[in-house]
Parts: sequence; structure tokens; C-alpha cells
Amino acid sequence: MSKNGLRKNSAMPRGVYKKYGFMCWRHVFTGDSLKTGKSKTFFIEFFIMNPARSPHEPVFGQLYEQKIKKYYPSYIMVKAGSWGKNGSQIHEFYPAEDVQYARRRLNLNLNSLHISEDSLSGSVFMNEHDVRMHPEYMSDAGSMSWDLSLQKSLPYSFNEVNWYMQGMKTEYKGRVVYNDEEYSVKPETSFGYADKFWGRDFTSPFMYVASSNVLSDITRRRLTDSCFAIGGGCSKKTGARNLPFYTAVFYYEGLYYDFGLTALRKKSRVTFTFREGSEDLHWLICAENAKYLFDVDIYCRKEDTLFMNYESPVGNKYHNRLWSCGNGTGEIKFFQKGGKKLELIESAHIENSFCEYGEYDMMDFI
Repeated sequence: MSKNGLRKNSAMPRGVYKKYGFMCWRHVFTGDSLKTGKSKTFFIEFFIMNPARSPHEPVFGQLYEQKIKKYYPSYIMVKAGSWGKNGSQIHEFYPAEDVQYARRRLNLNLNSLHISEDSLSGSVFMNEHDVRMHPEYMSDAGSMSWDLSLQKSLPYSFNEVNWYMQGMKTEYKGRVVYNDEEYSVKPETSFGYADKFWGRDFTSPFMYVASSNVLSDITRRRLTDSCFAIGGGCSKKTGARNLPFYTAVFYYEGLYYDFGLTALRKKSRVTFTFREGSEDLHWLICAENAKYLFDVDIYCRKEDTLFMNYESPVGNKYHNRLWSCGNGTGEIKFFQKGGKKLELIESAHIENSFCEYGEYDMMDFI
């Protein structure tokens, strides 16, 4: 990571984002059960909401007084959990003033939670009683603790959007205890992903797709320096031009191919389709620029998904069907353009894909 990347990843909310905005550091990785040997994909997020509005105590946006806009939400939320069988999202909340951080390099400390560029430790817990009595927590019951080291590689930053991937390919190592079951996390099979995103509101659609577990159909070998990430959506602010902005980057054996932001680059185009079937979800993406074309086709079983819960900086819970999956599988194809012909560079199978999609109607909140 460059010095500029280190500073970008360590930056805390400032300016308008302190009172009207959110910021989130996100980690996704896979571990193996010591009991059964089966793998499970986990997520850990450090989410800051409107920190300057109520720095001394958490304020939630799903209570009556917040719904009439007497207060805006303000807190630090630690979100952790897993997809698949017995999947859950577990939340703990803290006042914004409790966090300690460095300015030039990511080093966040919040009670027992620690996040840096090369280590991650902490825990979350939520009991059944608090889940029933406090729906504003937007949490499932359960527990998860983790103690991990990590090595990030293949970073990328999109200048046009508030999204920075400090580790499109991240190797995690250590242990996770999820609902009293211990998991071993190994660098070669963690297939990790780490990023940071921020803004003044959520988009609709809200879309992410990423994977670093890529197996070539041509050579039958794992492509250890290949990964991709695609994201975007539309602004839903009143009066905004609701134009889609999708952006994509593909690392192929260490070299990156940038497909930019569709709305700003005439020679770049990213088209996206989401399909919901009776048992599966389907992400279809075609990204192209003047020289290359990149196709992504991913499926995820509904039984392996969660509806991720977040509220917006104004206190509305816009996304109530935000599909999220850490076990997507599918295919990618990568072509070089030559006149009217396409030359196939790579065809590959992908697994452990992190996928999200959600949309809402703004008229429901007016």
C-alpha cells in the first residue's frame, strides 16, 4: 500500500460526514471448523454513524422520537457474523467518543476491539432478550470472537466514488469462535477481502460483487494473483438525477484492468442485471473499455444468504431486503478486443464470492 493509500484507509469521518454520514471498514474471509472440518465464511465490520451528533452515548434511528426526526442516529456499530447454515449478524454499539485511533495509519481501538493494517481482534455478543426488547439494534442473537493477522495485497482506489479496497486479496490467519464453535483461518484458504466505503446515504440499487478464489478453466490452476471487485448503484436523494453508476476492476495475475465509472468515462461501460429465482440469486455483469471486456456470472443459494441490516444517517431503514452472500459461485470470462473480434484471454471458475444487492422505493419514505 502507498502512503496515500495508508492515509486514505486510516481517515476518520470529517466535515459533513461527522454529522451527516457513515463510514465502514469491512472484512470477509473463510475458516474451517475444528469440529466438523466444514468451511464457513465470516464478516466483520466497523461502522461509524454521525459521530458528532451524540458522541457520549449511542442514539438509534428506529425509535419513535427518531422516526419523527427529533434525533438522528449516532453510534459506532461493530457487526460480525456468518452466512450459510445457522448464519446471523450480531451487533454491538458504542459511543463515538470511545474509539481511539491513529491519524496516519489504520489503528483503531475500541474497548477489546482492535483493527489495524495487519491485525484484527475483538468480539460481539447479543442475547435473545435484548433482540426481542430492542428491535432498533437490528441484530440477531449470538456471539463471535476473533484473533487474526492479515496480509493485504492488490489494493485499488476508485477516485470517482467513496470506495477504497485496501486488500482486494487479503490472506487471514488465526482463529474464530462463532456461537461456541471454533474455526481455524488459514492464509491459503481464507480467500479474504477488505475494503472501506463511506457516504451521506445508501444507494439503490446497492450492489457489490467480489472474489479472490479464481480457478482457471484453461490451465486448471488456481490464479493466485487474480481477483475482482464490482460495485455501484443510484442516488435516491430528492431531486437527484437517478443515473446508475457501476464501476469494476479486475486483477489478472497481478496486472489490473480498470473499467471505471460508466457515467464519467465514455469508453467504459458496466452493465448489471440481478435476478431473483425461487431458490437462487443471480448476478450478471458485463464490464468493458476500449481494449477489454470482462464478463461475470455468479449464483448464490437463498438459503446461504442474509438480509443485512443498516439504517441511513437520517434514521430511516431504507433497505429491508438487502441480500448478502459470502458463498457465491460462478464463472468469469476475460477478452481482448481486436476490431470486431474478441480474443479469449481467460475463462475461470470462481468460488467464495462476496455478493450483495438491495433496492428500495424512495416514495415509501416521503
